[in-house]
Amino acid sequence: MSTVEIGETNPIYGPFFGVMGAASAIVFSALGAAYGTAKSGTGIAAMSVMRPELIMKSIIPVVMAGIIAIYGLVVAILIAGSVDSPTNNYTLYKGFLHLGAGLAVGFSGLAAGFAIGIVGDAGVRGTAQQPRLFVGMILILIFAEVLGLYGLIVAIFLYTKV
Repeated sequence: MSTVEIGETNPIYGPFFGVMGAASAIVFSALGAAYGTAKSGTGIAAMSVMRPELIMKSIIPVVMAGIIAIYGLVVAILIAGSVDSPTNNYTLYKGFLHLGAGLAVGFSGLAAGFAIGIVGDAGVRGTAQQPRLFVGMILILIFAEVLGLYGLIVAIFLYTKV
């Protein structure tokens, strides 16, 4: 492996953007997952007072929120594994691609977590009163979850462009 001079295409601060991409991926997607879990959890707690037999059925929004964090974790590990020294040809271009990938999965995970939390909270409370609402809640949760999946797809596409 040949070493490269630090210069215009390989500046010393290039890896900073890659590291920020990895950090953004996990931080923002974990924030979304935490919000989704907390918001859905409060709905489950309120619902379980009236209908304790529905607790296990109502855990679905919490599981879906947790999957959002996995998307960010996957991208963060991919990025962190490929961040290297500028002398080992880690260019500014690679750093920007990694930053973009991290932000894509992170912010879409944050948005998906917010949507899952709000829908999960209202959905489990409503399902306790009207059980036919359950299927509609699951469909809405799937559409909220896919927002995070879109971010994962874009992040992987950006990551592979290096």
